[in-house]
Amino acid sequence: MATSVARAEQPSLNGIVYEPQTKKLTDLPTELLEHIMCFPVLKHVDVCNVSCCCKRLHDVCHGRGKVWEHQYKIRWPRLQRFYRLNESCDWLREYTTRHRVGIQIRRTVESISKRFFTEVPCVGQVLGDSFAEIESLGMPEHFCEDELLFILHSDKRRSLTLKYYAKKILYFLRQQNILRSLKTFLEQPAEHQSALEGAVLVDQYCNPLADVTLESISEQVDDVAEKVQKMLRIKNPSHPSLRAASGDCVLEDFELQRQALCALNAVLYEQLQYKGNECDYYNPLNSYIHQVLLRKTGIPISLSVLYMTLARKLGVQLEPVNFPNHFLLRWCQKPRGSEDIVDFVYIDAFGKGKQLTAKECEYLIGHQVTADYYSAISTTEVLLRMVGNLLNIGKRGEGNEKSYQLLRDSLDLYLTINPDNVQYLLLQARLYFHLGIWPEKVLDILQHIQALDPSQHGAVGYLVQHTLEHIQHKKHPVTPEAKRRSAPEHLEVQYSVGLIMKHKRSGYNCVIYGWDPKCTMSQEWITTMRVHQLSSGSNQPFYNVLVQDGTCRYAAQENLEPHSAPLEIGHPEVGRYFSEFAETHYVANEELQTRYPEDIGETLGSVRELYHRMSSGSGSREEASATDQTSRQSKSM
Repeated sequence: MATSVARAEQPSLNGIVYEPQTKKLTDLPTELLEHIMCFPVLKHVDVCNVSCCCKRLHDVCHGRGKVWEHQYKIRWPRLQRFYRLNESCDWLREYTTRHRVGIQIRRTVESISKRFFTEVPCVGQVLGDSFAEIESLGMPEHFCEDELLFILHSDKRRSLTLKYYAKKILYFLRQQNILRSLKTFLEQPAEHQSALEGAVLVDQYCNPLADVTLESISEQVDDVAEKVQKMLRIKNPSHPSLRAASGDCVLEDFELQRQALCALNAVLYEQLQYKGNECDYYNPLNSYIHQVLLRKTGIPISLSVLYMTLARKLGVQLEPVNFPNHFLLRWCQKPRGSEDIVDFVYIDAFGKGKQLTAKECEYLIGHQVTADYYSAISTTEVLLRMVGNLLNIGKRGEGNEKSYQLLRDSLDLYLTINPDNVQYLLLQARLYFHLGIWPEKVLDILQHIQALDPSQHGAVGYLVQHTLEHIQHKKHPVTPEAKRRSAPEHLEVQYSVGLIMKHKRSGYNCVIYGWDPKCTMSQEWITTMRVHQLSSGSNQPFYNVLVQDGTCRYAAQENLEPHSAPLEIGHPEVGRYFSEFAETHYVANEELQTRYPEDIGETLGSVRELYHRMSSGSGSREEASATDQTSRQSKSM
């Protein structure tokens, strides 16, 4: 690597001849050598090779030096936030560890598709504790997450299967971290628990891939609080909350409190246009605090958390009230506090901050309630109410993947807060049993239920028996039979996996991921879907398709046709079956090709015939049009 520079002998002005001089690369100052070794064209392999040339270059490329720091930060820029500025670190060791983590994570992700392709159904599935091995690797957690993000952010249309499982692992790992944070939060004394922080944790758990942090949410709330203070400064420039730091002031004077709440209502509901979402009340986005701030709408409890947090920053202490069917806040009108319901004004954050008497609260729900329902509740109880709303939305779902995922996430949260609730423990066991996942955990849940409430032995016994059968079945999995198009019973199948189709009647776009020579659904399904009204009835090929709207459907051959302008299908399960989107079709991954070994050739042939013919036909029409135009021009001439 050492470079020599020789000059020819030249006589000087006084006739003395100088000896040739030799310069080596290693003679350069260390700072300059480090600068050269940090050139962008040099990769880690080049640095390794250079450092092996001689002791001088080996010392320049030492582990704690600038060269390996540069290599590390250039290759993994997202990791810079985990290091302090000018931190002394063994960068070579960090680089080596991160590199090994990447290899191991990628190897693990690649193996998942082969292991779970046949086990996990398409709808509403997650892979349970199958990801526990990632945690058992003992690797730095932020290295694991960085590699998973690297996979997800690679070429959009390629490595779809790898991305599909990387996303599930990242979802799982982040949720485990959030659960640990939630448990730490719940261990704090009640007076130190913030309803806003609890709402953020709920939001993060249900949206682990979204960029939701307590810091960003707090900044947005502070921005609203500043707007309220500006409004308050106009009304009363000497208001005490304007002088105190945010949240440090506690107002005792009721007139000052009233002024603060009037300014809050004016800014929140009139200036910023926050409102209760009456039109789409059961949308889960209404319960996520980052979405409430983004969309400026929510349900009573989410708007109450925001309102209460803002009021506290202005020096007004409001308390949450677990009122049935409509969450409220209460504002005490007595100097020394009281528990008499008539001594409070009740604030409806969903109703633009309207202030109500106890009697008027009953008009909201249309019936009378006991005094207990007007009592203040703890932050933990607020979170239980919030998660309970999400649970009910999940139950109301249509049995698709999103509703199952919401139901599972909200059950996890509820049982973290209240781990001995037998009703929800039984629901969790039934959900896992229904989805066919995590049978070992189902047994643990059932054992816990039996210990808490022996009277549940009937339901527990039934689930235990069938869960044990499921575990036994998993030990001897049945390999699905490969479907060959050349088989005599499959000759009527016209389309193949990977083709992008359009439904003739419903108009939806979809991609085929499976087929049957005849309809295999139950007679009840056939009757409900009016299959008998089709010209060929159930005695025709049916196709499993992933639809653009995120659903999975079973469509008759006569109702499908190849899409005239193929497009990507934005379905969350695409990566489970396909490895790449190739402009005109999807390429089946190895597992799907094993199931349909002759379809990949058929798909390529269909694509050539369909789309190349269309493009050549378009070219022919253009040529014919040009010829016709030339002919007309000749005649006119």
